[in-house]
Amino acid sequence: MTPSIASLEVQIFADGADKARMLELYANPAVKGFTTNPTLMRQAGVADYEAFAKEIVRTIPDRPISFEVFSDDFADMERQALKIASWGGNVFAKIPVTNTKRESAVPLIQRLVKKGVQLNITAILTTQQIDDVVAALKGTRRAYVSVFAGRIADTGRDPLPIMKHAVTACNAAGGMEVIWASCRELLNIMQADQIGCHVITVPADILKKLGTVGRDLGEYSLDTVQTFYKDGAAAGFSL
Repeated sequence: MTPSIASLEVQIFADGADKARMLELYANPAVKGFTTNPTLMRQAGVADYEAFAKEIVRTIPDRPISFEVFSDDFADMERQALKIASWGGNVFAKIPVTNTKRESAVPLIQRLVKKGVQLNITAILTTQQIDDVVAALKGTRRAYVSVFAGRIADTGRDPLPIMKHAVTACNAAGGMEVIWASCRELLNIMQADQIGCHVITVPADILKKLGTVGRDLGEYSLDTVQTFYKDGAAAGFSL
């Protein structure tokens, strides 16, 4: 079957922190939400975290946006999460599944759920983490369980069984959706859709390739050959 963006049920979220690019993608109806993290914000040159986030929420008020805490202390994470949550009804506070000391964030997640905070639990890679997080999110109004499929694949493991486990667990619990995080290629969007994953976060460089989805392979082959020929001619190569 020829793949089609129009037929997808998985929601595509843009992953990044470049304001101009985020606003450009906001105009694309295929992009249903946005996610950020401290690393992406640093790479984008963000100097004032709160000012940047509030400006983004003002300009993108009607799609889910996740901003991550950056403390390593759970009490301070809670303070940051509550502040982040106050920025708008479409905002999700991202909480890492553990801190840098391998201490579980489950107690913090439970406290924030009781306070009605919309959460995005991030950096999940194992089925045990999935089960722990789903249990901690019990009673949530709305939350995301972000499983880093791309990083799982980077270790030589097939992420699909773990992603299917997450989808099954979240569907059974209710109130939460699975994010296929760390997308590596367009094929991942199709894979996420096929297993019923709710959301996939896609970086800007991969989003640029959406126009190739469903392209005729014979025509794509010819285009590739033409590119090689033109580049060889332009280089003036001779043998």
